[in-house]
Amino acid sequence: MSFINKVKKYQENNDELKWTGTFAEYLELVKERPYIAQNAHSRIYNMIMSSGILENSRGQKIYKFFNDEIYGLEHVFERLVEDYFKPAAFGLDVKKRLLLLMGPVSGGKSSIVTLLKKGLEAYTRTEEGAVYAIKGCPMNQEPLLLLPHHLRKEFEQEMNIKIEGELNPYTLAMVKEKYNGKILDVEVERIFFSEKERVGIGTFSPSDPKSQDISELIGSIDFSTVTTYGSESDPRAYRFDGELNISNRGLMEFQEILKCDEKFLWHLLSLTQEGNFKAGRFSLIHADELIIAHTNETEYRSFVENKKNEALISRMIVVKVPYNLSINEEQRIYLKAIKHPNLNVEFSPNALEAVSSFSISTRLEHKNETIPTDVRLQVYNHEENKKTTFKDIQRQYPRDGMFGIDPRYIINRISSSIICQNGIVDEFHLLESILDGLYELPGLKKDEKEFYEKLAQNTIKKYEEKLKETFTNLIFSYNEDFAQSFAANYFKELVKFIENGEGDEKILKEIEDIIGISNVERREFREEIYRKTENMKKQGNNDMAYYKLLSPIKSGVEKLVLEQTMKFLSTDSNKLYDIAEKYSKEKNCSLDMAMNLLNRFCAMTGMS
Repeated sequence: MSFINKVKKYQENNDELKWTGTFAEYLELVKERPYIAQNAHSRIYNMIMSSGILENSRGQKIYKFFNDEIYGLEHVFERLVEDYFKPAAFGLDVKKRLLLLMGPVSGGKSSIVTLLKKGLEAYTRTEEGAVYAIKGCPMNQEPLLLLPHHLRKEFEQEMNIKIEGELNPYTLAMVKEKYNGKILDVEVERIFFSEKERVGIGTFSPSDPKSQDISELIGSIDFSTVTTYGSESDPRAYRFDGELNISNRGLMEFQEILKCDEKFLWHLLSLTQEGNFKAGRFSLIHADELIIAHTNETEYRSFVENKKNEALISRMIVVKVPYNLSINEEQRIYLKAIKHPNLNVEFSPNALEAVSSFSISTRLEHKNETIPTDVRLQVYNHEENKKTTFKDIQRQYPRDGMFGIDPRYIINRISSSIICQNGIVDEFHLLESILDGLYELPGLKKDEKEFYEKLAQNTIKKYEEKLKETFTNLIFSYNEDFAQSFAANYFKELVKFIENGEGDEKILKEIEDIIGISNVERREFREEIYRKTENMKKQGNNDMAYYKLLSPIKSGVEKLVLEQTMKFLSTDSNKLYDIAEKYSKEKNCSLDMAMNLLNRFCAMTGMS
């Protein structure tokens, strides 16, 4: 299908979704599909559940709606759904609470809200998420609010639907004037939530409290129409276009809520508890919407300590949103952030793992470590640990993830490395780039910088050892016959020495010296090795297998072979190429990347 045809198909689908009818016809729709009259909290909960639920290895629920987009916050999503959305959807008292997401910068708070907004926009275009409103109502109110109170109870019992709220002043006046109070004739239409078009989704951002007007939140008087209608208290002379008005039936986001002036927060007291707010010279206006806000921990602590805020605090449900603490999920965050169709980049096999290990280590408490950092990293990464559980760690280290280096800084340094290294990026360049950038990180205290430097240096050493081990094993396997020859000569001379005192001391000492056997210890060491080899002979082992089974000799042989091989390889570039090619195949990386890491290994081992 061509792109133009796809656009046409989309437009046709849009036209098919549209619906307009009378209130009488809407009542018939409600009888057929009672779920279309659900409240805002129920709609959001059903939206989340419609994407499905999985379960991870530790029995934790995975809500696909969130986890397909935001990584490493499964416990946060579980709490959001189980402690807030689900009970609110069933009409319990938590729906009268403001949902506050609290956590460090770049922890995912805004991303969660954005995901809910986009999800709602898409969900209202489905049959299950269809929303119908009184046509011409500036707040897109539920048509069932047209029912007079003395009929509501009977309708609720028959349809098992709860009707809450009153028509706003404008819509009430419109029904009286346009339809002469004949509610069955009132027009109803299907609406689709859109943040851009300000339907069902609102966003309020604080600015200068001296210049920011409350009308942004609750609407304002339209002075150009006051002379037409004769009074400021006439609802037709009022613009019901504030963020609280337009987000009715859906979601209202308060960005950085605790930066708001107090006069903006006062409206939330009655809105959260009673479901209504005061605007203009009218009675309280009903609003059915989820109020979700976010802030950082510092501002939240300051807000809580102020006794004047007790009323609003009691109307909040606070959900901590810490940084991700899973190494695997952190890598997914970085890959998602730098993904671009025109970007050609290759990371070494351990590059993003190393960076993730470092960044998550900065987010852990390191004082009084009763549970070691390595164990916590393992558990947070969903790896099995029979002695320690996720809940054990959370109880002892409740602030894990609430501080440390944020992903944005790491992503900035990864981006810089990609450009500087021409698309071939390994863990060492990344970690060194992070180290270099610490001096430019704003607000970082001296002791924090020193601690991060120490963590970065330790991570570099850890992955240098890992690289050494990988190439050592590769080189050793490349020359295993050479190793067996060394071992065979050693055992041959050992037998001569023990049985008739004629063994070649040079061959014996070459291996013994490299594993640290002193002159005083030589006789006893050789006799012990000889006894073990004799026992192995009785068990059917051959000479070539001795060195693999005797760890001291194995260690000495490996070091000696590596030393000899490196000398040999330094004079033969073709052999180095062969080693790099073998690494490339084993690790599924390019030959350029393998040569890059092999050069690093050679530099670390003193080979030119």
